[in-house]
Amino acid sequence: MENIIYGIHPVAEAISEGNMPEKVLLQKGLKGGNFSALFREIRDKDIPYQVVPVEKLNKVTRSNHQGVVAYVSRVIYWKVENVITRAWDSGETPLLLILDGITDVRNFGAIARTAECAGVHALVVAQKNSAAVNAVSIKTSAGALTRIPVCKENNLPETISFLKECGLKIIATTDRSKQKIYDADLRCPAAIILGSEDKGISKACLKLADIEVAIPMEGKTGSLNVSVAAGIVLFEALRKRRFSKEF
Repeated sequence: MENIIYGIHPVAEAISEGNMPEKVLLQKGLKGGNFSALFREIRDKDIPYQVVPVEKLNKVTRSNHQGVVAYVSRVIYWKVENVITRAWDSGETPLLLILDGITDVRNFGAIARTAECAGVHALVVAQKNSAAVNAVSIKTSAGALTRIPVCKENNLPETISFLKECGLKIIATTDRSKQKIYDADLRCPAAIILGSEDKGISKACLKLADIEVAIPMEGKTGSLNVSVAAGIVLFEALRKRRFSKEF
């Protein structure tokens, strides 16, 4: 089952404490001062919401929901600056994975599993247009989503700019690049961007990249599944980082 909270005050309190819902269901036609204040907060914080008939809410819970039901994450989201600090304090070179527009929960779970195995310090996703951390994604990740930090950001381009200011190299994986992943220096502090299979990396994120790299392809199939691509890129980064320590 999904984790849910319901009622105007409990949902408002969760938001004020920084526990941002994945999505909020709001009863159609609901009015009142408390509801209006909550609705403003939801819009101001860019939290995904849907206006639905009361019957929909009653199917989710039979409790006194007061016309508001919120789906909350099963993990606590991290601040990206805390992830970087923790990596440096541990004597490790930061490696982050930015997921731009990846909405399929199974792909998300598979990527998280691979990232955790490859030693990635955090997944960075957008508040909107991103796969949810739910029962399906956690199961697909083999529980990795409960172990690897996840940073949910309102604005990915702004987050990428911040990472650049922190000294991380931004590496975008695209099929149009002439530079191959095997020729890139992945030993430095870095954040790797992966885009969706249909749209790729957004222009706003791509223009902030320091370098673009591609996975070499030999067959006739046009592209790889994004979770497979993640495995190739991340374990190449792990290989190079280990190699640099050994020699």
